[in-house]
Amino acid sequence: MEEQKTAICARQITKMYKLYQKPQDRLKEAFGLSSKKLYKENYALKGIDLTIKQGETVGIIGTNGSGKSTILKIITGVLNPTSGSLTVNGRISALLELGAGFNMEYNGIENIYLNGTMMGFSQKEIDEKLEDILAFADIGDYVYQPCKTYSSGMFVRLAFAVAINIEPEILIVDEALSVGDVFFQAKCYHKFEEFKKMGKTILFVSHDLSSIAKYCDRVILLNKGTLLGEGRPKEMIDTYKRVLVGQYSEDSGTEEEGQTSKKTEAAGINEKALEYGTKAGEILEFTLSDEKGIKTNAIIKGEIFRLQMTVKFHEKVQAPIFAFTIKDKQGTELTGTNTMVEKAFLSSVEKGEVKRITFTQKVDLQGGEYLISLGVTGYEEDKFQVYHRLYDVLNLTVVSEKNTVGYYDCNSKIEIE
Repeated sequence: MEEQKTAICARQITKMYKLYQKPQDRLKEAFGLSSKKLYKENYALKGIDLTIKQGETVGIIGTNGSGKSTILKIITGVLNPTSGSLTVNGRISALLELGAGFNMEYNGIENIYLNGTMMGFSQKEIDEKLEDILAFADIGDYVYQPCKTYSSGMFVRLAFAVAINIEPEILIVDEALSVGDVFFQAKCYHKFEEFKKMGKTILFVSHDLSSIAKYCDRVILLNKGTLLGEGRPKEMIDTYKRVLVGQYSEDSGTEEEGQTSKKTEAAGINEKALEYGTKAGEILEFTLSDEKGIKTNAIIKGEIFRLQMTVKFHEKVQAPIFAFTIKDKQGTELTGTNTMVEKAFLSSVEKGEVKRITFTQKVDLQGGEYLISLGVTGYEEDKFQVYHRLYDVLNLTVVSEKNTVGYYDCNSKIEIE
């Protein structure tokens, strides 16, 4: 069996920026007017080693500031590393800053030829690709108008169409697959699938963990400029979720019991959620966690998740009802339940009591973004009372390798004879 050739090889890539307190300090250093170091060193990348084989689809994930975009810009030649070596075998098309080379006074056709020429194509080669580019962008007669008259959606569609249709050997993408409306996104992903089937090398950064899980053969996890790990998508997504809530030790690579960052613990929480109620019962805390007990708002489809809330009662309440609902981004209620329906708790509580309620269930929602609302209600002499409600207070991200039709996966078993 023929060994896979290397498409990208990075060795000990470091990128350091000099941060000056005052503009004149930069001038002093440039002219050698000071013997002291007048800057602080800020490392965007620290000794990164990467090897990407031809035909691989590799995802890069990490928190903001982890160095994801920096490594892509170094690979594409937009930035030079401070130290380290880089070898790239194959022509690159980079979907980083879409439309960066466009002239806003030119019309769409003129910009296609301008960008194509910048990428090294002859006029004849661009002529041959023009029909495919126009069909993919699908912006109609606007292609004959100056780009400054385009909506932002039309602009990125054209820029994406130019970049995606030059038939590169290596495709590098930084969040660009989220441009345009849902139909254009579907077209982009279809093109992505075509590239994979053609054996192209694909390297992409995304916060969309569902796309990472679905398309990637391998995932690289960066954190604060260092390579935290690489491996199969599910393993790296699990590790990333621990990083998000401060439950990952870079030294040991294990969870740190009881250590959570106050800043990251708020991941997925809507600080401006609508709330109301008498506060006879008040929701003090709430968390989402996966089946391993890791606090996270990103759950793998098909796995168990736990939604927990802590409620303190400021008055005696007869048989409080604890509830949650899940909505889509448009506000449609998809599902939910409460302790009365489930016949899980029908007792009274005294003033000063604290109850911790945990809902546990399997997630069969399709991959995507959802909103969770929480509530404590009850009946007083047959009159319904709201003690405390928090609307759209939590974001739930369902990570999926396979999305079927609608909101739920039927988990069908199929037999063909």
